[in-house]
Amino acid sequence: MSETPGPEVIELASKVFDLARAGDADALAAYVDAGVPANLTNDKGDSLVMLAAYHGHSAAVSALLARGADADRANDRGQTPLAGAVFKGEGAVIRALLAGGANPEAGTPSAADTARMFGRTELLELFESR
Repeated sequence: MSETPGPEVIELASKVFDLARAGDADALAAYVDAGVPANLTNDKGDSLVMLAAYHGHSAAVSALLARGADADRANDRGQTPLAGAVFKGEGAVIRALLAGGANPEAGTPSAADTARMFGRTELLELFESR
């Protein structure tokens, strides 16, 4: 049986999700180093990496990945951080995710599928060269 988190836990989680959206790599690193799960997800299944990636924060993505976050963790809709970065055209985030082990074929649609949809042949070449 799972317990409903208390208001303090919800407030802390909200703060950490906001840090990911804002790209505060140092603060995110400090929170994860202090015990916040690197793979913390919100009510939609969006991980800290997903939020940082979608908002274009490569340093925050790298900091989270260095602390054990899963580069391929899909949200509740099957979307991965890499596919989101491809959709948004975030080159630095794409490189950070690939350096962190992201799989271009993971998720639905995958990052490779997303690149094909948008005619991003340079990304398909990058994915194939890995």
